[in-house]
Amino acid sequence: MLCHVWENFSAEHVYRADSLGVIRNGARWATMLSLGWALARWRRIRPRSLLDNAPLAELLQHWIPMQRIPLMLERGHLRALAITASSYGTGQHVTFYDACEPIEPWARSQRQAVATRIDHAHLLASSAIPFIFPAASLRQAGHDVWFGDGSMRQTAPLAPAIHLGAQRMLVIGAGRLQEPEVERAPERRYPSIAQIAGHALSNIFLDALAVDVERMARINHTLSLLPRDALEQTPLRPIEFLMIAPSERLDDIATRHIDALPRPIRALLRGAGVGKAGPRAQGGALASYLLFEAPYTCELMALGERDAMHRAADIRAFFGWDAPQASSTAVESADDADLVQPMSYFSA
Repeated sequence: MLCHVWENFSAEHVYRADSLGVIRNGARWATMLSLGWALARWRRIRPRSLLDNAPLAELLQHWIPMQRIPLMLERGHLRALAITASSYGTGQHVTFYDACEPIEPWARSQRQAVATRIDHAHLLASSAIPFIFPAASLRQAGHDVWFGDGSMRQTAPLAPAIHLGAQRMLVIGAGRLQEPEVERAPERRYPSIAQIAGHALSNIFLDALAVDVERMARINHTLSLLPRDALEQTPLRPIEFLMIAPSERLDDIATRHIDALPRPIRALLRGAGVGKAGPRAQGGALASYLLFEAPYTCELMALGERDAMHRAADIRAFFGWDAPQASSTAVESADDADLVQPMSYFSA
């Protein structure tokens, strides 16, 4: 089902991409920016986001049976689940979690954990990209609190899994972790709004994970140097981890598929400086956050599969799987790209 969704994705499954939906929200932003001083008191015209993600709520309700989580915890198929979100009211990063056994909530600087029953509202809050999608209201300490995307103010994205008892971690990154170093000519023109926004969003969503992975590797190395008696006196413990991240820049892939976006979205992004599809297109980073279109998502799936196949030996070692006798070695050693093309999961 997961493959079916991503192979057949369309922007209309995530946000209102029709002209009326885009104009209704976009016009409010334009009005507030130009006449905000005069209309600031008119609550009815205050925009909540650039786009309306009501279709995403319907998609999650249809495909993800959150009511099964307590049963999975009870039967031991799942030890714990955590969803993170950022509170616009308190400024804190909050980890909402549920576990099969009681786990004491933790608190760190600007971060806290809350034990609760996780539902679709937490998913919407965790994916509410700032400015682009509206904040979601969640119940916390008896009050309704507005939350946005969980990557905001998340300085230690690996910490929740460790607090919940993880001893080994499979980390799947979204970019800029294992990309090849490529010399890029400096841009002489003043950066467009799209470039600035894309840079800011990448900082929010990508950089913290890279820093946390490096931090965990350093801690593992330091712990390996400690004698046994000193190791027993520290609450720190080594965490075995396997990290897989795209070997290509998703920004560059996105620039090839900008034309796949619905026309109203292309028009909206063009005003921010996103160019037409092509190798020299501008604003690919910003466009990638809105590119829920099959040509783009299928290329991401193909890239993910190629990257996983190139790490097949590491993955088998991490999970303790025996190497298959026949086909695996041929796939790993072959230079023919056809051997690592994505499989067809659905015929329709």
